[in-house]
Amino acid sequence: MQETVKYRDRKNTDCEKWDGLKEQFGKAELLPAWVADMDFEAPACVQEALRKYVDFNVYGYYKVPEDYWQSFISWERKYHSYQVKKEWIRFVPGVVPAIYWLIQMLTGEGDSVLVMPPVYYPFFHAAEETGRRLIRCPLRCRNGVYEMDTELFKRKIKEEKVRLFILCSPHNPVGRVWTRKELKTILDLCLENHVFVIADEIHQDLITGEREQTAAAAVGSYDSILITLTSAAKTFNLSGCQNGFLIIPDSGLRQRYDETARRLHLTEGGAFGYIAVQAAYQGGRQWLEKALCLVRDNYVCLKEALSQSLPDAVISPLEGTYLAWVDLSGAVKKERVKELVQNRCGLAVDFGEWFGGREYEGYIRINLATSRENVKEIADRLSLLIEG
Repeated sequence: MQETVKYRDRKNTDCEKWDGLKEQFGKAELLPAWVADMDFEAPACVQEALRKYVDFNVYGYYKVPEDYWQSFISWERKYHSYQVKKEWIRFVPGVVPAIYWLIQMLTGEGDSVLVMPPVYYPFFHAAEETGRRLIRCPLRCRNGVYEMDTELFKRKIKEEKVRLFILCSPHNPVGRVWTRKELKTILDLCLENHVFVIADEIHQDLITGEREQTAAAAVGSYDSILITLTSAAKTFNLSGCQNGFLIIPDSGLRQRYDETARRLHLTEGGAFGYIAVQAAYQGGRQWLEKALCLVRDNYVCLKEALSQSLPDAVISPLEGTYLAWVDLSGAVKKERVKELVQNRCGLAVDFGEWFGGREYEGYIRINLATSRENVKEIADRLSLLIEG
């Protein structure tokens, strides 16, 4: 059976992206392009597996089958050349809560945690809300193309006595897929300076450019400092299932994590999440490839439209994720971007300052995992900025 990717109108379904606009933006009548989930139905194999479970109609305690673990292990080996062992894997309900727990496990209050802005804003919250010192090592940008500033990274690690680095790979929001060389340079510096690394690889399957995604753990021998987080949530639009993977190859770190998890009494998930994720990894590859084609085409559609209506806007190349990073400061005064995008254009987007403060005012992040019609409408509405 040929797999298809179907767009769904999610309004009035208790969907945060579409029905949570009033709480986040102060007005409900906006076209949402913010939260990083898809407006696509999940793969048919997921629905079939869940329907079978629902039809049985008994929802008691669930014994996680061996096939759940093996489906993930096989996926990592086949698509990421990463040979994960089952004993390395721990359940987490999501990447963000796991980052909070790991920060508290690996560092003490007042210790320095380094991030590379512009970057996914829960990284900032996780460091600050756990009483750590947030250290920023901004990415360098030239004409919308971002790279790591390795010299600054090296200096910050030493001067700020950094204890932990949170790596975003692929990088959200700028869409970079890091090369093996880039990753090795950064990880070598962390190993030399005894800096722990949390690798957030939740977007690892969403590769929309030509560069191949490389798992941080597959770059070299970094077991003593590296913990990887990933999930099927972004890959197959399963965020509501609350199911993720934490990979700890080092036995000492695993023991420390297990002690932390026992204190939290949070070592298992819900049956629906396990069933959905197993089914997706076993039967969802064709669906994913078609979804990525839609995202690539949506990116081209947006880029071409904005090149005509807002030629001074800069759209970063999309190598990974389904999120377009757009610098509007060349088209309109950056201090007016938020007001105009929301109130004149009627769009709900993630604003640049969320990803690192005033330095990124004038930028927006646009979710491309939606219908072509919505992408065209987003582009049309952004053209109203020229009137500003």
